Amino acid sequence: MKKHMLLMFLLNHILFTQAQERNSPENNVVITSQGQTTQVYTNEKRELTVNISPKDVAKFKAAGLVRYSDLGAKGDGITDDIDVIAATHAFANLQGLPVKADAGATYYIGGKERTVVIQTGTDFGTAAFIIDDTEVKNRTAAIFTVSSDLKPFKLATISSIKRNQQKIDLPPLPGRCLISVTNSNVKQYIRFGLNQNNGSSQTDLFIVDKDGKVDMNAPIIWDFEQVTDITALPIDENLLKITGGSFTTIANKAESKSTYYNRGIAIRRSHVLVEGLKHYIEGEGDHGAPYGGFINIGNCAYVTVKNTILTGHKTYNTIGAAGKPVSMGTYDLSVNRAVNVSFLNCSQTNDIDDNKYWGILGSNFCKNLVYDHCTLSRFDAHQGVANATIRNSTLGHMGVNAIGSGLLTIENSTIRGRSLVNLRPDYGSTWQGELVVRNCTFVPAGGKPFSASLISGSYSGQHDFGYTCYMPERITIENLQIDDSSYPDNYQGPAIFANFNPQMTDTAYQEKFPYVKTKEVILRNITTTSKKVLRISDNPFMFRDVRVKTN
Repeated sequence: MKKHMLLMFLLNHILFTQAQERNSPENNVVITSQGQTTQVYTNEKRELTVNISPKDVAKFKAAGLVRYSDLGAKGDGITDDIDVIAATHAFANLQGLPVKADAGATYYIGGKERTVVIQTGTDFGTAAFIIDDTEVKNRTAAIFTVSSDLKPFKLATISSIKRNQQKIDLPPLPGRCLISVTNSNVKQYIRFGLNQNNGSSQTDLFIVDKDGKVDMNAPIIWDFEQVTDITALPIDENLLKITGGSFTTIANKAESKSTYYNRGIAIRRSHVLVEGLKHYIEGEGDHGAPYGGFINIGNCAYVTVKNTILTGHKTYNTIGAAGKPVSMGTYDLSVNRAVNVSFLNCSQTNDIDDNKYWGILGSNFCKNLVYDHCTLSRFDAHQGVANATIRNSTLGHMGVNAIGSGLLTIENSTIRGRSLVNLRPDYGSTWQGELVVRNCTFVPAGGKPFSASLISGSYSGQHDFGYTCYMPERITIENLQIDDSSYPDNYQGPAIFANFNPQMTDTAYQEKFPYVKTKEVILRNITTTSKKVLRISDNPFMFRDVRVKTN
């Protein structure tokens, strides 16, 4: 029997990410299966339409996959193939088929607003993708969005939640879920400095099982006196793999303003592995708008990026919120509102010590971030990370920047930033927990003459960040080699702590918002190339109550 079937396949992918991203009706795909011709076109309603002949439907199912060329992609590096790529994935999603790029093909992607939704395994293989950002219709629309067909849903409002609460009183859930909680009546992360702002609504993200039991490997970190919104995002338990591919972004030529481009791969599904991908950047000039991350991970859990090569973006300046010039953060990696995210054996194409390029990672509201065997210019947690691990890695000129809570571990690594760990001053130089450093080498400022300090930051005690600010309660540093062979005149030797508040030199200085100082520092086997002794700080008064234990 000849089939005449018309299916409207609405790719209603919901993007939980930066506020500027939006879902476009142009991402709808109409799928038909009639006649003898397989083709991709735009219908009279301006909808992307793909017709798959019944014969081809049977052929693709028998093959167990679909290729971009099967639906007409040219792969010649000149023809804009974005519509065919989007249509291929729409069909594959409907049929549950993996997608494979054609070996050796080069797919050109222009500035049209069209997001490709990936819901099945995808092998980009040896194919190349040219993403031309010189004329973009919608800079906030991702090229690819990895999404789930499990949809988020609202839960009945719970009156309150406590820090480290082990179970949430929820109705039975369909399975494990990522729970997002907000209290819009409380503002936190009230930023200080040139990029000052009024803060973000109190928020937390944690995993529960179907009965509401919290995964205590990523515990609740705030007391919520009131809950104004609570959403459950079901967790896909099967692993979705995205492998291979060489992507080149031709950089935008926009005005140097904080109008972020998000033209990359947005991962909005749990249990995803990205492996063997390469991303390059061409055409950066003397101005341009910043990027929000070629790999942009958000509102999901259990994501691994492995054996991947990235590229740092050139740094441009603009006028910040305080009315003064400021450098714009621009990223090739971005992680927001995500739990259990790991970067394994990742590196970048440009020199990790070259400060013309901004640090490669930015993150907000995350838990359990890991670098392992990575060579990258920076690790950074803006609006807080709960638990972070850096191991077997080398970090470049921007080093380790973090605020947050829990355990921050750095081991078997080389840090080439201005400090071993920088507690970000714009968010209160706060870490409510513990810092452990083992078997590491610290090369201050990448070997340039510099007065070294292990822990840097700044805190005046006069600004309300929306929370009490802490230094790590306990700092353990063992088997650390400090390569301070290049040092300036009058160098007194490395300090444990930078001068966090030069004005606090006696008891006359009063903090409106007191800083909770470190209680204990444990030092074992610390060596310096300069042979100068490690000391407490240029401001010994501020750290007078810190207990320092040595070998």
